[in-house]
Amino acid sequence: MYRISTFGLLPNVLQCTVICRAAFRQQHSSPLESQYDRLYPGHIPTNPIQKALLAVGSGLAALQNPYRHDMVAVLGETTGHLALVRLRDQMKNDPEGSTILRERPRIRLSTLDLAHMATLPDGSFGREYLRFLEENRVTPDSRADVKFVDNEELAYVIQRYREVHDLLHTLLGMPTNMLEVAVKWFEAAQTGLPMCVLGATLGPLRLSSSRLQTLATSLGPWALRSGRRARCVLSIFYERRWDQSLEELREELDIEPPPLVVQATKEKAAANADTELVL
Repeated sequence: MYRISTFGLLPNVLQCTVICRAAFRQQHSSPLESQYDRLYPGHIPTNPIQKALLAVGSGLAALQNPYRHDMVAVLGETTGHLALVRLRDQMKNDPEGSTILRERPRIRLSTLDLAHMATLPDGSFGREYLRFLEENRVTPDSRADVKFVDNEELAYVIQRYREVHDLLHTLLGMPTNMLEVAVKWFEAAQTGLPMCVLGATLGPLRLSSSRLQTLATSLGPWALRSGRRARCVLSIFYERRWDQSLEELREELDIEPPPLVVQATKEKAAANADTELVL
């Protein structure tokens, strides 16, 4: 019998996995153990009680250290069912989004033609995305794989959300510094995912007074306004939009240009490569 105290603050996602697997095996006979990986590679089936424990434990760990990427990922998977259903339905009702759901593209270094992106003109979406990756020293391969979503289609939706996160930085013109909280505000208004709302709520607490003022008077209202009215950002087949101008894509999605230019210094970019909050 596992006690909640054993769950603690979840030192790492592996402990979450071990606990859930053990609890599942306690409740079911061995033939059902074959359910692991059945819905998608890496899937770990959990019942409502186990999901609640995972949500509480990962939430506490994320509060203690907002840059625990693994804990934020677990929190998102165990609390976002209703929001994921809504996002999935929005994608299904959009011609481009429904194509994405059928074809299941992935945004990884192995699927990106970085050499081609480097030849694109300045101002094109692909070239600006590559510039974002280079200046902020981030990689799309840092996104965690989904484990605890018990629906294969919804698992892809949250995976897609994670993999377009850096593309949103490009669309919004935001680097991965402390003012990244503006991206969280956009994502909270756009997706309604509880983890995004949590990040948008707690993120400002870590800002300096000058940055908090910038967020409250300029970036914040812009991000919320754009997030509420923009087309569903998961319904865009970005892999087919690299040649499109960034300005034109913003207009198509109804995203206003950022009210001010925020740039990442090389020093901050080096730090952000290790500390960016990945939902």
